[in-house]
Amino acid sequence: MNFLKSQNGNLDIQVFILPRSSMNKIVGVIDERLKIKLKAPPVDGAANKMCIQFLAKSLNVPKSHIEIISGQSSRKKTIRIMDNNETIVQRMNQLIQ
Repeated sequence: MNFLKSQNGNLDIQVFILPRSSMNKIVGVIDERLKIKLKAPPVDGAANKMCIQFLAKSLNVPKSHIEIISGQSSRKKTIRIMDNNETIVQRMNQLIQ
């Protein structure tokens, strides 16, 4: 999976966000980025906040372990999960399929 990178005990995920969608859902991979649909609009950080909440719930990781490290105001973001274990990667694989 080219959108996942392991660094210094962290897991970095390259994502492409589609705000104002009808549901929160991981829809696959596009251009080596994980494509995520979110209901929140891209206003005042609402989509960023929802993205973190959605990934935390989907991957069973505390929200405090997830941060957006680049692309705060872009659809293309890099998200860091400050916990790199095989369970998270396995959950990611299950969500994509």
